[in-house]
Amino acid sequence: MLIFNSDKFIEEMRSLVRRCELNLIHMTSNSISTKLAALALAVLASGSLFAEVKPNPLFTDGAVLQRGQAVPVWGTARDGEKVTVEFGTQKVSTTAANGTWSVSLKPLTAGGPFTMKITGDNVVTVNNLLVGEVWVCSGQSNMEFKFSGTATAKEEAPKAAYPKIRMFTVTKKISIKPQTEAVGKWVECAPETVGGFSAVGYFFARDLFLKLGVPVGMIHTSWGGTPAQAWTSIEGFGNAPELKGYVDGAHAALASYSAADDNPAKQAEYLAAKKVWDENVGKAFNEATKTWTAAAAAAKAAGQPIPPKPAPSSPPPKAPANLKGSAGSPTVLYNGMIAPIIPYAIKGAIWYQGESNAGQAKQYRTLFPAMIADWRAKWKQGDFPFLFVQIAPFNGQPPEIREAQFLTLSQSKNTAMAVTTDVGNAGNIHPTQKEPVGQRLALAARALAYDDKIEYSGPLYASMTAQGSKITINFTHTGGGLVAKDGELKGFTIAAADGKFVPAKAEIKGNSVVVSADGVTDPKAVRYGWANVPDVNLFNKEGIPASPFRTDVD
Repeated sequence: MLIFNSDKFIEEMRSLVRRCELNLIHMTSNSISTKLAALALAVLASGSLFAEVKPNPLFTDGAVLQRGQAVPVWGTARDGEKVTVEFGTQKVSTTAANGTWSVSLKPLTAGGPFTMKITGDNVVTVNNLLVGEVWVCSGQSNMEFKFSGTATAKEEAPKAAYPKIRMFTVTKKISIKPQTEAVGKWVECAPETVGGFSAVGYFFARDLFLKLGVPVGMIHTSWGGTPAQAWTSIEGFGNAPELKGYVDGAHAALASYSAADDNPAKQAEYLAAKKVWDENVGKAFNEATKTWTAAAAAAKAAGQPIPPKPAPSSPPPKAPANLKGSAGSPTVLYNGMIAPIIPYAIKGAIWYQGESNAGQAKQYRTLFPAMIADWRAKWKQGDFPFLFVQIAPFNGQPPEIREAQFLTLSQSKNTAMAVTTDVGNAGNIHPTQKEPVGQRLALAARALAYDDKIEYSGPLYASMTAQGSKITINFTHTGGGLVAKDGELKGFTIAAADGKFVPAKAEIKGNSVVVSADGVTDPKAVRYGWANVPDVNLFNKEGIPASPFRTDVD
């Protein structure tokens, strides 16, 4: 009988798995080696083999913990293992079940560095921990955009000596099912390290740190070119008819999932068989194909019949099923890059995404609020502040996607939007001016998360009143007053009942703008900045630009 708790046996099994993963063993579907590799994987996957307690990778050296609220701490251990977490004066114990454990620390006070001791059958010490403010920063490429590529990187990098600002960047991962561990590490902010930080995340954290004077941790989890449906759980789509296709797609992917295909031994088996096929069949088939291609071209040029296309003497081995889909598939980034960081205690989230949903802007009106609600429901920390960036001007980004983001403000409470009409680039979807973006998000955080009595948004359309040949537009977030930057107001158009919009004259009157145009005697609607690349200049006196809008929302 095999003694599974033997150190020698365990090491032998680990060695066998490593050889499988490195494709150094040659096997067939019926080989003993394959069966042993599968046995090794099954044994190593069993919690009964491991006595060591391990914290989740988020709880590693250099981590920042959220102050002022309960802090969950969790990880893995042997079933029945008693696990004790010590932090400061707190000491909390639990018993591992199903290979996992979790405890909750009482609210912590900002400061550090601290040490956390986790004791099971072994002892793990986590060093250099800070307590302060923790934010998730997520989205697609403009959130992923590195500090090193920003317009101000050369001047700002030498100033970035902030050891109390730290970023955990989640390694990209797609998954058909929710994962439990994020791969990554905490990195202290320094002139030598800041280049790899999310630029928006850094500038946001820097401004918060300078204002609050406490450590700031950013959990950066983003992936360029990805849509919001990939960042939403299957439950998050709810019953909205507009999102049913995503639900059906996610269920179909789950239905085709085969646990038998989802292991390194299966992949190693396929690669070994493919190597044999390539050598014995593939080479000859490729040569025959090249010969046929030349013969077919010659026959076609001569007006002769094209010879039969060759076929391999035997079909290639079938690859294991694609279990995960692409990075744009519904739920896969939520499963692979958001679920693993839940329920880490956070203050809120910042989000820069929407470009990949621009072609379905009307659907985004439903999808984006659903995603926000989904994250909040899964974190179980209430309606935490969710701050997002409105898509910057770019030739390929229509105004409807900015409108969908603007409308989200009224559908999702405790949200704010950073407008970027003044820092876009018509020819580049990745504008390099990221500092104003982070700064505006930080203003919103100060107001919504920290109750700072400041103006944090640019003017937002609230209502309109038509009187005679003029329409008066009323705004919220006028701050100290409305201003036209660098000359007369521009970017306004107006239309009568025929819906034909023409350039309009716009004048600031107190906290409103009065819009009119020659020849339009009975106006019905006004638009502002309604273009892929808006040419606009309405701000409040705090220097924050107004959001584009239209009064004739369909």
